Amino acid sequence: MNQQFELFEIANPCIGLCQSNKKGYCFGCLRSRTERQRWHDMTTEQQREVLRLIAGRKLRIEQIRQRKDEQLGFDFEEIPEIGELF
Repeated sequence: MNQQFELFEIANPCIGLCQSNKKGYCFGCLRSRTERQRWHDMTTEQQREVLRLIAGRKLRIEQIRQRKDEQLGFDFEEIPEIGELF
């Protein structure tokens, strides 16, 4: 397989919001504790794989948020029609 020469290194996905959930995933960059600790030691391919995993995590979070919004079913911008009482 041909190896492509990398001109630029892959930027660290850290956004400076470094807080982890109970499972060790960062709220800011969505990387696991291990992914954060080993980022600079990873090969370019490993870093690309982490970025792919981050994209999947973002998608799942958005899907969960969307389902929660659908379950609520309230549109506070919409004014309900109220019929006359008498």
